[in-house]
Amino acid sequence: MQFCPKCGRLMLPKKRVERVALECDSCGYVEKSGKMDGYKVVKKAMGEKEITILEKSESALPTTRARCPSCGYDTAYWWIKQTRAGDEPSTRFYRCVKCGKVWREYS
Repeated sequence: MQFCPKCGRLMLPKKRVERVALECDSCGYVEKSGKMDGYKVVKKAMGEKEITILEKSESALPTTRARCPSCGYDTAYWWIKQTRAGDEPSTRFYRCVKCGKVWREYS
């Protein structure tokens, strides 16, 4: 998540011909940084509304030593997400590098 340095509003991902960029819908500022490697723009339906989000590809995710409950492989991608109320701890998600199984760990 990044905010516009000119007006302070949330910048949204836009797919350009050559790359993905962050653009402010309010003032038109475009982030010219090359920090967008490993990200892709995806359109998802949320009820009747379609939204554009920026997803991180697996190659951009960090890895850790965690045993997969499905195949027993010992390396997994991981990320953290707030799935419950703000006063409760975040949930850690893992995806096995070998078989792709996703599991979670509550703090």
